[in-house]
Amino acid sequence: MASFPAPSVLFDNHGRPLEYLRLAVTDRCNLRCFYCMPEEGIQYLPKQELLTYEEMERLVGIMAHLGVRKVRLTGGEPFVRRDLVPFMERLSQLPGIEELTLTTNGVLTAPYVPALASMGVRAVNLSLDTLDRARFASITRRDELPRVLDTFYALLAAGIRVKINAVVMDGQNTQDLLPLAELTRDLPVDVRFIEEMPFNGHSHAATLPWNHVRIREHLALNLGELTPVLTRPGDTASHYTVAGHQGRLGIIAAYSRTFCGTCNRIRLTAEGGLKTCLYDQGVLDIRALLRGGASDEQVAEALQQAFRNRAANGFEAEQQRPTHQLSFESMSTIGG
Repeated sequence: MASFPAPSVLFDNHGRPLEYLRLAVTDRCNLRCFYCMPEEGIQYLPKQELLTYEEMERLVGIMAHLGVRKVRLTGGEPFVRRDLVPFMERLSQLPGIEELTLTTNGVLTAPYVPALASMGVRAVNLSLDTLDRARFASITRRDELPRVLDTFYALLAAGIRVKINAVVMDGQNTQDLLPLAELTRDLPVDVRFIEEMPFNGHSHAATLPWNHVRIREHLALNLGELTPVLTRPGDTASHYTVAGHQGRLGIIAAYSRTFCGTCNRIRLTAEGGLKTCLYDQGVLDIRALLRGGASDEQVAEALQQAFRNRAANGFEAEQQRPTHQLSFESMSTIGG
């Protein structure tokens, strides 16, 4: 690793610190959630087009020198890629990386929970849109809810904080908001409800029947007063406590984009595309740099240049891309 100077905090052109990398290790997934990709799946990248673990490790090291402190592994589903745990162990030991975590659908995760705990993973985001087995199979097109719940309870038993992410979809799972929210009554979990986003591999409706306002009103009407929790800069979720509940509720305005002003995250797709906003079309081909012989210093400069030209918010980023692209992009390709 090169010994170039590193600022204590890296800022974009709008004065927002960039400390959080969401790193997609694969575009493949073992579920077919209809809001993420079409039923037939997507055309997966050939293996040689994916970043290797060695390339990702090098890149994370460079970003750590620049000020990135937190790394979240995403996909697709991270655990469909072989040898993920040894890669995570190496990342956890990189100087400057203070927090390593992941987002998973939980189908394959349970056997790896002890390893996650031993390497110091303190929190895991678990994608779970319903506790009803039939609706789970309908939404994901796979009958895997029992295995997901095995992972959920294994994480809790290992002392790993669980954040459940549930996408709220009109006519699909709105009846599941309250059963999911009730998990916080007796368990120390965060249950976070996410506005549906237009990354499903198909066209997307222009309106959003269940936005963050309606979700909050629905929860408060049925559970009682939601007491806001002070959020940290960079948080995407507005968190709430409910009297008598051990855990917390959260609402993520992913489509309304109310949190852009403090966004501290960047994304790297499985093929090495840098996204400084979820809604942009990709701003830098890092794979080409790495495989073209660029030095660590040259990669760092290219990254900093991209960060100096970051969109002010998701709406500006969306306006800068071709209008036909957004609805037909898949979250599995972007990185969850």
